[in-house]
Amino acid sequence: MMNRRNFLKTTALGLAFAASPISFSAFGQATRKSAGRPGRLNLSFEPYELKLRHAFNLARNQRTTTPGVQVRIEFDGITGYGEASMPPYLGENVQSVCDYLNSLDLGQFADPFRIEDIHEYMESVAPNNRAAKASVDIALHDLTGKIMGQPWYKIWGLNPDKTPNTSYTISYDADPAEMKAKIDETEGFRIVKVKMGVGHDKETVEALRRHSDVPICVDANQGWEDKHAALEMCKWLADKGCVFVEQPMPKEMIAETAWLRERSPLPLIADEFLQRLPDVARAAEAYDGINIKLMKSTGLHEAHQMAILARAMGMKVMLGCMTETSCAVTAAAQLSPMVDWADLDGNLLIANDIFDGIKIVDGKVTIPDRPGIGVELLG
Repeated sequence: MMNRRNFLKTTALGLAFAASPISFSAFGQATRKSAGRPGRLNLSFEPYELKLRHAFNLARNQRTTTPGVQVRIEFDGITGYGEASMPPYLGENVQSVCDYLNSLDLGQFADPFRIEDIHEYMESVAPNNRAAKASVDIALHDLTGKIMGQPWYKIWGLNPDKTPNTSYTISYDADPAEMKAKIDETEGFRIVKVKMGVGHDKETVEALRRHSDVPICVDANQGWEDKHAALEMCKWLADKGCVFVEQPMPKEMIAETAWLRERSPLPLIADEFLQRLPDVARAAEAYDGINIKLMKSTGLHEAHQMAILARAMGMKVMLGCMTETSCAVTAAAQLSPMVDWADLDGNLLIANDIFDGIKIVDGKVTIPDRPGIGVELLG
């Protein structure tokens, strides 16, 4: 595990970068940005691969790692931490994130509280790059919260006692011992999320039900392509203690999803269909709720707006994450008192976290009472 000294020293950054596919010249420019300019924002970053505790078997791929980039923004001796995590479907990678971050000139900003202006600037530099922009946004919120001496849930006026339980995610595994190990790790959680769409959907639920009767939620990851079969599965899941179904059909199948929503006994939640604020109104045409993730929304700034809009439209709100360190997961947790459901277990699914932050106490999201996004480097 990377310790605090290695995370901060340029020599360690060079070693981490040498193992990545990015050119050394690009990294050199990034380190020069982190040299420090008084009264200005100073950005630095490094690749950091996340290693999963168990293989993720999803509808369209299997993976044991997730590429990531760790980010720091320093201002007058105070450092804010951010993170980009890039599962394959986002369309970003370490190269693209570092290229984008390297193209930014945050040194033009002398006020870290100009988050709206900085977002407008990031949009003007290049479209998309959502995870890359999220890493900057998270670091800005950490930095400004530290300057104010308050965590962001307090700045937003949210009650930490209203945080929801978080689900814990499992996926199918053909190895019975590995499948049991995954199920055993759900002990203590009050809701379990089952990844589906891989051809063993009922088998996974039945395996869990042999050990536990806790409520479940289901993420099909766009894996159900026949609306009639999807409806039958929703009915079957309702009898198995399922609470909702996330992204049951491919995101392009809007009419079919709307048809399913009219007939399903379970709420349907948009995930891959939904990226940013303009997508919230579109999601209302076919879904009962939305799953907000910082890596899709470009960070906390827009995620907060999305939650407010969805609530105003009478939609359910779920707060999710990718496989991330406690940095990004704890940042997302600042919003958790606003939502109906949380899936904030991404840090629990990796073996090489470098931060201390969010805690799950008796299944419930517990936000650290620390300024900023509430994390501290380990080591």
